[in-house]
Amino acid sequence: MNPSATADRSLEQLEEVVIRFAGDSGDGMQLTGTQFSNTSAALGNDLATFPDYPAEIRAPVGTLFGVSGFQVRFSARDIHTPGDAPDVLVAMNPAALKVNIADLKKGGLLIVNTGNFGAKDLEKAHYDHNPLDDPSLEEDFQVVKLDLNEATIQACAESGLSSKDALRSKNLLALGLLYWIYSRPLDTTERWLEKKFGKKPEVLAANLAALRAGHTIAENSELFRTRYEVAPAPLQPGIYRNVMGNAATAMGLVAASKLSGLPLFLGTYPITPASDILHALARYKNFGVVTFQAEDEIAGISTAIGASFTGSLAVTTTSGPGLALKAEAMGLAVMTELPLVIVNVQRGGPSTGLPTKTEQADLLMAIWGRHGECPMPVLAANSPADCFWAALEAAKMALRYMTPVLLLTDGYLGNGAEPFRIPEESELEPFPVTHYTDAERFQPYSRDPETLARPWAIPGTPGLQHRIGGLEKADITGHVCHDPDNHELMVGLREQKVMGIAKSYAPLEVFGESSGDLLVLGWGSTFGSIRGAVVRSQKAGKKVSQLHLRNMWPLPLDLGDILGRFDQILIPEMNRGQLARVIRGEYLREVVTLSKVQGRPFTTAETLAKIDELLG
Repeated sequence: MNPSATADRSLEQLEEVVIRFAGDSGDGMQLTGTQFSNTSAALGNDLATFPDYPAEIRAPVGTLFGVSGFQVRFSARDIHTPGDAPDVLVAMNPAALKVNIADLKKGGLLIVNTGNFGAKDLEKAHYDHNPLDDPSLEEDFQVVKLDLNEATIQACAESGLSSKDALRSKNLLALGLLYWIYSRPLDTTERWLEKKFGKKPEVLAANLAALRAGHTIAENSELFRTRYEVAPAPLQPGIYRNVMGNAATAMGLVAASKLSGLPLFLGTYPITPASDILHALARYKNFGVVTFQAEDEIAGISTAIGASFTGSLAVTTTSGPGLALKAEAMGLAVMTELPLVIVNVQRGGPSTGLPTKTEQADLLMAIWGRHGECPMPVLAANSPADCFWAALEAAKMALRYMTPVLLLTDGYLGNGAEPFRIPEESELEPFPVTHYTDAERFQPYSRDPETLARPWAIPGTPGLQHRIGGLEKADITGHVCHDPDNHELMVGLREQKVMGIAKSYAPLEVFGESSGDLLVLGWGSTFGSIRGAVVRSQKAGKKVSQLHLRNMWPLPLDLGDILGRFDQILIPEMNRGQLARVIRGEYLREVVTLSKVQGRPFTTAETLAKIDELLG
């Protein structure tokens, strides 16, 4: 190290930083962001991430619609969102710069890979001149121009790889730069590289060389005058791991399997962004998990219903149009009154819509989107880590009430990540499930007097032969029955069973005063942006509170009373006001809708601006 280059370096403490890595979809931005997140989690920072990638499997190199981004916010305090705007933007090419520069905070750090700013690169990004030559860029931002391509080739010269192959490591060089600037160690990523590429020594050598070279360049460069530190966050004591929402959902389902004593079966069809739940569960064979990748959505849910009939904790997963394809079979699960967990990782629609972008537009379909009178409980997770608890709760509900349960997450939660405190064994209460065996008193549609659940009798149990299927069942006996009075009775019983689940809910908790000028009511992944906005408003002396719903249907019994204690109700949603329609219909209460359908989550600033508009 050159002492003269660093003698006057300063070290500054920061409470939080938001970094966005952006480049071509083949530049490894998701990997880079994930590694920075994992390292920050290991240091004890609270963090939240927002991966943003193109819909195309391999978009044309250098194009605007092929830009892939990953935003991470790491903090010395408790946070709930990946941040409104980045403090740092790493732009690997002109397209990444053009797509993201408007979001970078004024005065923010802009690191640009000049090696990808050739004439053809500029043309693909629809620039008629090189934006790096524009003086206003350096007036607005701290601009650092580096040829990461050339630096990577030089760093990897002894790896044995060709220059073309070595360039694939330029994302690791950029990562090394950021690790030095923000006082992050290299060892977490080094261990990950050694595990991933241990059998490919040339690739491992190139990646390690690029990572270390980036760190060394920043350490010795006059371009970086200040180094920063972000202290660990005061998190609840325990063992943590950095977890994405889809992985947390899978973990929650495995926990439910162990706590119930039932084998877990997943029958599903892979679809973006739900596929990672299948991938995660496939790795839990050591826990007796069976995963089946079906040929289509209908086959996926149908195999899950079959597994439920035979006594398993059965799950199916989907996204977007897959939920529509499963609708008929969901009706079959309602008619047969078998436990089933359906996870819908919502995405932009309709049709194939925006498959890699997030949305909350499946709520009305989740509650009512099946033919006939087909009631089903609906739950929603509110953060990546909360997906664990929501999945566990959905499974418990399905098993206790002998009903399919629909769990809503979305692409923002499924692909986002945050620290997850691994619960102690004492925090996970077993709920052992036993199948019905009493042949003398068995009636397939007799009901538990408290839950109205019918007995779960599995095939092969002596004396418990019975018929299931989609045709209407006679009360008690379960025989096929077309009697009009019986049909009305069974429709009412199924509805009464589902609506009765609300009696088991814990009381709702309002964040802030229990009454006031404004209640911000939300569900799902809007939690973080609402909490941030409400906290800021409360600090400004405004009488605003937050209420976030877990149980979307049936609605909590105490919700109406809480709504009545506030002058105004604001509902931010990533749809055109679906919960607002439900609230108006159920409580005859006018509400204000804050709608966003851009494939991107709400920012705290957007929610705060609406609060300020309503309260002045």
